[in-house]
Amino acid sequence: MLQYIVRKLFYGILVMLGVVVFVFFLFQGFGDPSRLVMGQRADAATQENIRKELYLDQPKWKQFLWYLNDVSPIAVHSTADISNKQLHGLFIGTDQTKIGLKVPYLRRSYQSKREVWQLIMEVLPGTLLLAVAAMIIATVIGVFLGVTAAVKKDTWMDTSSIFLSIVGISAPSFFMGIIIAYVFGFVLSKYTGLHMTGSWFDIDEVTGEKYLTLKNLWLPAITLGIRPLAIIAQLTRSSMLDVLNQDYIRTAYAKGLSKNVIVWKHALRNALNPVITAITGWFAELLAGAFFVEYIFGWKGIGKLTVDALEKLDFPVVMGSVLVCASLFILVNLLADILYGVIDPRVKRI
Repeated sequence: MLQYIVRKLFYGILVMLGVVVFVFFLFQGFGDPSRLVMGQRADAATQENIRKELYLDQPKWKQFLWYLNDVSPIAVHSTADISNKQLHGLFIGTDQTKIGLKVPYLRRSYQSKREVWQLIMEVLPGTLLLAVAAMIIATVIGVFLGVTAAVKKDTWMDTSSIFLSIVGISAPSFFMGIIIAYVFGFVLSKYTGLHMTGSWFDIDEVTGEKYLTLKNLWLPAITLGIRPLAIIAQLTRSSMLDVLNQDYIRTAYAKGLSKNVIVWKHALRNALNPVITAITGWFAELLAGAFFVEYIFGWKGIGKLTVDALEKLDFPVVMGSVLVCASLFILVNLLADILYGVIDPRVKRI
């Protein structure tokens, strides 16, 4: 089992290294970022200081090594770097050079001058909340529709479920987001009480303090959950049809058990394996794929932060957001692989 986990971890590190290379050369490998930092200023001395701070006076391969050293959790830094970059972690070594385990340093925003890590940590709870809510909606409704379609095979319920799942898979999230926001957040707003845009917190008009609100969560969560809902419904239906034809199900009917007990307790339990696989994979994808949904609904998350940063050419924020999303995707898939290895010993031999 340990060898299986180490192999999966090694693959995850390789993927993450590839993402770092891609992100660096896409957003910082070309052009002169110092001009973006300066804005309208044209002071040559200031620009030279900025270029030195960002290692732009070094060859590209050295710039990449410095960037890799910054974003890596295990890295070597000078005492001056630790102080200037305000690195958080445990460092050991000489007075001049120290090696340590640290929080990845994603550098600073060109626009706000704040650390990118702080900006991401402020919006990450919003993305996690949205992804969890979307997955709960998709799982509950998808499993219910899949079971209903399997039990009512070849009826209008089965046909309707299949049709709706095909529509859900085919419709892009950004298109469904616009339709849902317009219909339920604008046209029917006085009946639903929902708005086209809004985040996971509101500000009290009297005290000015932030407070949690879930009212604005409904529309983006439903939009984000449509595609996984459709796939979960189809997988549940297919798996349930196989299970319902098993001998032990006929034996349960022969013993006089009620249909509800047989379907929801015995059959569904044995039909959920492929569904659990889909849920795990889709949760990782939702964490990394909520960009346009968050932007459409004005939801304060990593997606909206990234799109706003792209509009302002704030590349450190974009690079940091992509790396965090990739890390979450790899981590969730790694945990899923480990879970499969624990549950099914046959996976370890693959």
